[in-house]
Amino acid sequence: MSATVGGEFELCVVGLGPTGRALAHRAMRAGLRVVAVDPRPDRLWPETFSCWIDELPEWLPASAIAQRIEAPTVWTKTAHRIPRPYCVLSKPGLHAALALDDATVITGRATRVDTHEVELRDGTILRAATVFDCRGVPALGRRRAASAHGIFVAAETAAPMIAEGEGLLLDWRPENGAGPDEPPSFLYAVPLGDGTVIFEETSLGLRGGMPQHELRRRTLHRLATHGIRIEGTEPTEAAHYPIDQPPPKKGVAQAVPFGSRGGMMHPCTGYSVADSLTLADTAIAAVRAGRDPIEALWPWRARLVYWMRMRGLWGLGRLTTDQSTAMFEAFFTESERGQRALLSAHDDYTALGAVLFNTVAHTWPFRWRYDLVGWTNRDRWVDFPFAAAPERSERRAG
Repeated sequence: MSATVGGEFELCVVGLGPTGRALAHRAMRAGLRVVAVDPRPDRLWPETFSCWIDELPEWLPASAIAQRIEAPTVWTKTAHRIPRPYCVLSKPGLHAALALDDATVITGRATRVDTHEVELRDGTILRAATVFDCRGVPALGRRRAASAHGIFVAAETAAPMIAEGEGLLLDWRPENGAGPDEPPSFLYAVPLGDGTVIFEETSLGLRGGMPQHELRRRTLHRLATHGIRIEGTEPTEAAHYPIDQPPPKKGVAQAVPFGSRGGMMHPCTGYSVADSLTLADTAIAAVRAGRDPIEALWPWRARLVYWMRMRGLWGLGRLTTDQSTAMFEAFFTESERGQRALLSAHDDYTALGAVLFNTVAHTWPFRWRYDLVGWTNRDRWVDFPFAAAPERSERRAG
């Protein structure tokens, strides 16, 4: 038996991850009548969220930041200190900052999400002038993926690699035990502000992603290389999701995809939360003005940036470890504006075009540039035969 809740709302948000919760919160603060639906609306999100501090919107309080890293390090052929503050977000702090006190919050799972109507599994119908779909990205399948396996290690144990207040954003040193004829991966390691450090081996751009057991093996190999021994019972985190979700088309009668579902997943980094937090006000301003939110969120400059970043993703997904190291060495010697254009800026297409061209031009040896642009080895790692996962007893012993 179906029922309609509360008449018609001005805004309906489906999915209350950080993106959906931020959108509902800012719409509520703007005075809109908001309804939000999620199967577990009050849960703290299991994922770890990080970003550059200057990406965060001004309205977000400092309590949303758990750990600040003033100048994170990138290891390519050499160590690069990036003079740009980076942070790990506090999940409790972010959740509290995105309060939904004056919104109608419904516990339920959407089975149909349309332009002005959402149907829940129990038959409840929600109607709104504008519906935003914030349920995250669809299933991975054979799409280009971000895959990561993280191990949470006590800060004192992690000290040989990560000192207090420091962080490794990309560590391409050949310390993960992978051979030259295996798909590449790098280490991401940052303190979380709670007395632990996450060590997370990460793969970007592979079709279908890299298996968790392979990423874990590589993470453990890196830790052992630095004399870090763990018990094997430490908490872990797994990530495995597509990073090639395109921006939605404008002028189409549909619920508005927002956040990672709406093309805001960065194709070259897998980050999406900071961009989504910042763009929430853009979407809400369009709703209040009676304009198409998709057109406001995705002007031609932003679509061109996305298109160029996708070329970067395709290149990244076919490189060897040596080629990846050389490419990132070239990139992190580029200008600050060029680095920001790739890593953060939503619509700086001129700087992005320049930094992509210069990165390819400065990657050496020359023949590797053919792989970067896809003239050779276009499908290098497709269907790579990773070793099978070890038996459970072997995993416990490791």
